[in-house]
Amino acid sequence: MSAADAPSPAAERLWYLYLIETASGALYTGITTDVDRRLAEHRGGRGAKALRGKGPLTLVHRECIGEHGAALRQEAAVKRLSAAAKRQWLARRRAGE
Repeated sequence: MSAADAPSPAAERLWYLYLIETASGALYTGITTDVDRRLAEHRGGRGAKALRGKGPLTLVHRECIGEHGAALRQEAAVKRLSAAAKRQWLARRRAGE
């Protein structure tokens, strides 16, 4: 197998969708291969600018999606939801639907 045929490192890792709630109740949605590392980055001010100064930050959801492309699509779908619809989506996930 040539280097061009080898799977990319991103393709070999599992990707996770995560939601973080800010102190004001806003929900931030993201994807990563390491939720704990990414949460620590956000809390340390090295993550998304949208979360800086919005702490404390609480991880309210993590879900293994699998492939990077699927995680990107799921992230986009959740980000398109209104705040109320996002909370309903989160409640259904927590209920195991």
